[in-house]
Amino acid sequence: MSSPAELPSHFKLVTLWLLLLLAVFLGFKAWEHQQQQSRISVNAGEIRLQRGPDGHFHWPGRVNGVAVDFLVDTGATRSALPQALAERAGLVSEGLVASNTAGGLAQGYKARATITLQGGVSAERLSVTVLPALDAPLLGMDMLSKLSFTQEDGQLLIRAAQP
Repeated sequence: MSSPAELPSHFKLVTLWLLLLLAVFLGFKAWEHQQQQSRISVNAGEIRLQRGPDGHFHWPGRVNGVAVDFLVDTGATRSALPQALAERAGLVSEGLVASNTAGGLAQGYKARATITLQGGVSAERLSVTVLPALDAPLLGMDMLSKLSFTQEDGQLLIRAAQP
C-alpha cells in the first residue's frame, strides 16, 4: 500500500509515457527543421534550393518579419499569401481582387508586403495577393523574374539577374 503523499503508480506510468512521447515529438521536429535547413545553400552569390520530399522547391523567408516557407511557383504571376499569414504579418487590404488559381477563380485582396528570402533576396512593399483558401505562401514571378534561375539534378540554382 502506498503512503498518502506518494503518487499512484498508474499516474507515474502515464507521466512517463507522456514525457517519452514529448521527447520523440521534439526530436522529430528538430530533425525536420534540420532537413529543411539543409535544402538551401548559399555560396558566392548563388543560392541552391534542393527539391523537397513533396517534389516542390521551398524557399525560407519572412513576410513583414513573420517566418514563412515559400513554395516556389513559376506559374504564379504574383506572389500570394494565405489570409491567416497576411493577418499575422499585419498586411492591410488595398482592394479586392479575383485571381485565377489551379483550383479555379478565387476571391481575395491585394496588399503590400516586405519579403525577405534566405540568401539575401528581398523586396520592399511588394504587391501581393492574399487568398483565404490558400494552403501555403507562393513565391511568384514578380520576385523570381528579378533573378536568374536554372534547374538541374533536383536543384534550383538561383543568381541575381544580369543587368
